[in-house]
Amino acid sequence: MNDKGFESDITLDETPHFGVTEEKPLKILKKQSKKVDINVLKARAQEIENKESRKNISIFIFFLLMLGAFGIFLST
Repeated sequence: MNDKGFESDITLDETPHFGVTEEKPLKILKKQSKKVDINVLKARAQEIENKESRKNISIFIFFLLMLGAFGIFLST
């Protein structure tokens, strides 16, 4: 009887060395602590909020004008 599937004897006592670990990593991670000014963050948040409120007001006025135009159209 011939067992061809069991002919090779492979033992992995040591971790194989492929040489990839010796190369430098592609990204160099540097931890830099940057201080954040709370006033800058508040100003950004206020600016975003102002833009959103202007957008909401303009949409509301547009719908009021459309409602008024529709009312005038129906009354004639």
